[in-house]
Amino acid sequence: MKLAVIGGGGFRVPLIYRALCSGAFAELADEVCLHDADPSRSAAIARVALDMPLPDGAQPPVLSVEDRLEDALAGADVVFVAIRPGGAAGRVLDERVAITEGMLGQETVGAGGLSYALRSIPEMLKLADEILRTRPDAWVINFTNPAGIITEALQPVLGRRVVGICDSASGLVRRASVAAGAPLPFGDLTGVDYVGLNHLGWLRSLKHDGGDLLPALLADPARLGSFEEGRVFGPQFLHMLGALPNEYLFYYYFHAEARRSVSAAAETRGESLVRQQSGLYPRLLSARGPFTEWEAARRSREEGYLAEARTAEESRDEADLAGGGYEQVALTVMRSLTRNEPSELIVNVRNGDSIPQLPADAVVEIPARVTRAGVAALPAGEPTPHQLGLMAQVKASERDVIAAVVHGDRFLAVRAFALHPLIDSGHTAQRLLRGYEKAFPQLSKLWR
Repeated sequence: MKLAVIGGGGFRVPLIYRALCSGAFAELADEVCLHDADPSRSAAIARVALDMPLPDGAQPPVLSVEDRLEDALAGADVVFVAIRPGGAAGRVLDERVAITEGMLGQETVGAGGLSYALRSIPEMLKLADEILRTRPDAWVINFTNPAGIITEALQPVLGRRVVGICDSASGLVRRASVAAGAPLPFGDLTGVDYVGLNHLGWLRSLKHDGGDLLPALLADPARLGSFEEGRVFGPQFLHMLGALPNEYLFYYYFHAEARRSVSAAAETRGESLVRQQSGLYPRLLSARGPFTEWEAARRSREEGYLAEARTAEESRDEADLAGGGYEQVALTVMRSLTRNEPSELIVNVRNGDSIPQLPADAVVEIPARVTRAGVAALPAGEPTPHQLGLMAQVKASERDVIAAVVHGDRFLAVRAFALHPLIDSGHTAQRLLRGYEKAFPQLSKLWR
């Protein structure tokens, strides 16, 4: 089986390759082919992957690098897509334009996420057309952010053969189940009630042995303090909420604090990554030990993740710093789609009738059953009015940004910004879009 990774120069790609070499995903792929718009990046990442220490008896798949997209896709059974139009410099502009207008400067949430989507959707639709032309039977697993928006934009082209993944929701369930004293086997969501959109969801029950463990967990400050989300939101807020929110809801529930923290920082998250990784890829191409260089950069990168939600004294859990969520979700999906090994995972999937208050063709992030027949959303518990209200408002903004690109309609782009709950007025929305059009001149070419 051949796995093609489009965006193969992505920083976390070595984690995928390592997972395929031994353990639960050994022998899942015979070949891994990397393709990147910048061939030097995929070449650098290939050097890291081949330099990674592996356990005795590991059977690594053949690793290849292709500069031409059609060559990378040739013969591929599964395609992972993780591209970043505009690169790290684009991320910095997404953040800085929002901050200039007094808004939250974040990569996937709020104004920055909408800008990122406006740039990514056109490139992803071109890629989807090429996959449909050359490998129509391949499964496409989308990592490209904002994952929910991009996956929804791809579904009219690729239909049921595309699924979006993010490790944030799965990580929350794993951490909460450990803290509650009943760790869940990966790929088994028995008793889990999680509902939401990408980077906007809630864990609402953890049933085990006939009872729900979540109320006791929410009432126990010590256990809440043992994992990331419990510390980010605090026991009093979580007790009031009656659910465990995805970590990205920090930007909604503590919007003012997040905005002030991000605006006051000497550098944005994007600028921090640019600084940390300045010259990294050339070093990976020339270093005698590229894995050591990469691993040091990876640890530094993980330590700064969602830093605005933590105090200066707090640090991320060692288990989170070690990695393992991103590739585990993706490869479990891949294994279930290509083998007779069903699983249940939280993924970005077509809603259908799982949440009847949202459109059937909307992409939601909820538990789904993954089999060789495809990915099917599982029935979801009814959202509370608060949850539904926030989901509906964000989903309306997401659908407008997709329609703006597909139809070349600038009015819909303005409306997408104006309707988003993290943007404070219609006037701000118009200034934001003008700011992004100035920062990214290609956006103005979208409008008819």
